[in-house]
This record gives sequence, structure tokens and C-alpha cells, in this order.
Amino acid sequence: MSVSHRLTAPAPGWTMTTDVVVVGSGVAGLTVALNIRKAGLRALVVTKAMLDDGSTRWAQGGIAAALGEGDTPEQHLDDTLVAGAGLCDAEAVRALVTEGPDAVRRLIGVGAEFDLDADGEILLTREGGHHRRRIAHAGGDATGAEISRALVSAVRSDPGVELIEHALVLDLLTDAEGHAAGLTLHVMGEGQRDGVGAVRARAVVLATGGMGQVFSATTNPAVSTGDGVALALRAGAEVTDLEFVQFHPTVLWLGPDAEGQQPLVSEAVRGEGAYLVDADGTRFMVGQHELNELAPRDIVAKAITRQMQLKGAEHMYLDGRHFGAEMWETRFPTILASCRAHGIDPVTGLIPVAPAAHYASGGIRTDLRGRTTVPGLYACGEVACTGVHGANRLASNSLLEGLVFAERIAADLAERHRAGDLPERAVDVAGARAAVAVPLPAPEARAEIQRLMSRGAGVLRSARSMAATAAGLADLADQARWHVAEEKPADPRVETWEAANLHLVASALVAAAAQREETRGCHWREDFPERDDAHWRRHLITTLATATGTPVSR
Repeated sequence: MSVSHRLTAPAPGWTMTTDVVVVGSGVAGLTVALNIRKAGLRALVVTKAMLDDGSTRWAQGGIAAALGEGDTPEQHLDDTLVAGAGLCDAEAVRALVTEGPDAVRRLIGVGAEFDLDADGEILLTREGGHHRRRIAHAGGDATGAEISRALVSAVRSDPGVELIEHALVLDLLTDAEGHAAGLTLHVMGEGQRDGVGAVRARAVVLATGGMGQVFSATTNPAVSTGDGVALALRAGAEVTDLEFVQFHPTVLWLGPDAEGQQPLVSEAVRGEGAYLVDADGTRFMVGQHELNELAPRDIVAKAITRQMQLKGAEHMYLDGRHFGAEMWETRFPTILASCRAHGIDPVTGLIPVAPAAHYASGGIRTDLRGRTTVPGLYACGEVACTGVHGANRLASNSLLEGLVFAERIAADLAERHRAGDLPERAVDVAGARAAVAVPLPAPEARAEIQRLMSRGAGVLRSARSMAATAAGLADLADQARWHVAEEKPADPRVETWEAANLHLVASALVAAAAQREETRGCHWREDFPERDDAHWRRHLITTLATATGTPVSR
């Protein structure tokens, strides 16, 4: 079985081979690469920008694990299941919380330096949904940057890991049996690896991060355009839980016209005692949940949105003035600098905040070894749906999930390698040529997709709003097909490929969100405000219809 749909792109002009190609250079991708090297496998890491430009380095709060005195994996499991609102895979969560502490210690062994107390023990803080201090952090609020630094340094020092930066992955290559055999990609470089090429590999690991750029305002970097989910859908893989996009409650509000990546104000600020208030100074979270400002993120985001509607306001405020200058400067230096760069001083004033798209709890469906429904194709990190997060990710579980399940993928690949189950694969060239080429939207479609999604499929959703969004997305697809029919197609290039990926993941998200007629976790339906376990305590699986190339949820 060959890939049935592919992006419109030139034929590969160069080819290279490796054992395992890893797409993405965050905590998940680099952990896979480093661990398969221990089994003697060659690794090629492909990344869209520079090696440290992914979502990992933007993570402020930290990494959750039961490392503190009195804490246990069982307590971590309980908090995760509560946050996941009935849709977590308990077996996946148990793997996360039991393997997590040692995985963090191995990360320290690679060179990551976490903040320590006077006795040399790891400092731990709390975030929303956690009943104990179990969030390890680095540089105060620069945890992701430190993890990225350590892993990048380790990868760069390993001669068995080859790197291709500034490369956008396009589509999966398969053999005649439908097993992953490599991928096509476009390298924005010069010389031998310039333009569209092909990588032949025994296995493919997607660790491409999230799809936050499908919305106008997001904490995700510009490279987070859903490329991995889109590739997987075109390759025939199943994706699941796409409707569960977590909106971070406290993102720095920069004005009504702000678009693209917005500065995050970490949940750890509330973990250390900052309050949410409205313009009148009222703490509106008090009484709404036993944890007040530290309730799970979906609850806080909904409360902020409701208060904004009630007050006719565009944002709420975070009050951390009682911290004092020294705490801001030592515990939250990155956030302090970001606020001051935008004319806000949290030492003396309130921080304007509003929810923005932050994390995709759903993604490419995998088992506990990171295997997708396409043989030889693996996924880990934010692009994957392991079942850990359910309907709403617990704060700071994402870095841990990337770490733990990356190690599990590497272990599976090592085991297959020892068993002789990773042979070289011959690409089914005829099948690849027969695949349907997806018409490319114009580059300006990206902004229209973002506007449609923010307006109709953001924090608040309804059948009416999503029908309007779906219609707008269909119009964009019709325009792309019309331009092809008129022999005026959009040029195949990074901007149009990204627009096509955003269009596909947006369409898939809306299809799932429109079908789920309830409010659960971070999926909030105004027309179905209650959780409905009788009908909806189940997962929606989305695939691409072979004939039409449109996403279908079931």
C-alpha cells in the first residue's frame, strides 16, 4: 500500500540513506536520536529551522516528576487522570509517571542542570492541577532552554548523528507493503542538499511538535504548522483527540491586533502565589475550584473567558506585585524581561493576560511503544497522541511525555534491530508517483485559516461557529483547486506547503470538534455545556478519505 495523497512538489533532486530518520529537534526527537545510537543505529535528525528553534526551548515552567519527598508516581497519576477528564489511557499514564523520575535523572546525566536548593536537592514548584510540588525547573523560568542546550550539545558531539537544519518535511515514502521507507523534504540551503530531496530509512520517527500556528494567537513558535500530523494523515495514519487543543490561560496580552507567537506567562507564576484579578481587583477564581488559580488549565481558561465576557473586557490581569523585585529577578527573569520589553513592569503593576492556543493534547495515534498505525512510522512528543493527556494536559507533563516515550521508541527500535526486523526498504516509486497531489493554497491563505479558526474553533465553540469555519476552509480548498484547473497553481514552496498543512490540520480539528457534542476538558461547546460520559467518553479517530482527501472523524 502506497501513500494516497502527497503535497505538490518537484521530484527529489538528491537522495541519502540512514537507519532511522528523526524529524524534529525538541526533547522528544533528540532523545530518540541519542538513545538509538546506543544500539548502534545511525540517526539523521531533520529540523525545520536551527537545531534549538523548536517548542522545547520555549517551555518555561518545567518538567513534572515524582521526585520530591512524600510524592509518589500514584499521586502524579491521580492528578493526571483528573486533568484528563476521563479520556486518559491509564496504562500510558502509569508508564509516564513510573518511568518519569529515572528519565529525568538520565536527562541530568546528559548534562541538563536544574535549579537546586542549598542542600543540592532539585528545587520543585507547583503548577495547575498538581497537589504537590513536583515541577523541576532550570534558570528560574528557562527550563526548556536548558534541556534543549544539553540535548543539542550531546547530539552535536555524537558523530553517529547526522543533522539537516532548515528542512521542511514533505511526505512519507513507503515500500510496496506500506512500511515506512523514508521521506521527502525540502532543504532551504545551498549545494548538495538544496531543494527537494529524499531520505531512505529503515524507520521514520516524527517529533515535529505542535500545530499552534493554526490559530491567530499562540505560544507556539512560527515553525509549529502541524507538519507531522498533516504528513501522517496523507500517509493514511490515524490521528485522534484533535479537538482537545489546550489554550494557556495566561498569555501576555499585546493588543487586539496581535498575531503569531505571543509571550507566555508561565503557570509557575501562579504556582508561586500570583493572583488572577479583573480590572476591579476582584480575584474571580476564588470559589470556582478548590485550587483557585491553580485549577487545571481548561478551568482557568474558561473562567478568564467568562469574566472577559461578563466585564466586556479583552483581557484579565495577573497580580504578582507582592513577590517583590528580588523574586521576579531570580525566579522569573525571562518573564520579567519579556514583560518589560513590552512596557509592563510586574514588580509594580498588573500583567494583562488572555488565553491563547498552547498545546495539542491530540495528535498521531500511537501505542505505548510510539508505533503509529502505519508500519515503521513512529511519533512522539506533541505531534503524538499516546493517551497520556486525555482531554486536557496536566501542566508540565509534556516535556516528561516527550522524554519517556522517546526512550520507549528507541528501545523498540533497538529491539527490532537486534531481532533483524529493521531491514533496508525499497521505495515503491510507482505507488508514490500514482499518489494524488494536493492542490496548494496561496501563501496568504495562512492568515485566513488562522482568522477562521480563532473566530470559530477557539476557546469557545458551537455548531454554528464551526460550520462557518468549515465553510471558510472549504472555500479556500475550492480556490486552490480552481487555480490548478485554470493552470495558475500556487508555486510549490515553503509558504504554500505550510499553508496546505495548516489547512489540513484545521479541517481535521474542526471535523472532530463539530462531532463531539459535549464540553470536556479543553473542548468547550457553548451549545453543549455539559460533559456527557454516556455518549462521549470515547476517542474520535480521524483519517483522510481516500477519494476526496478530506478528513473524516469516527
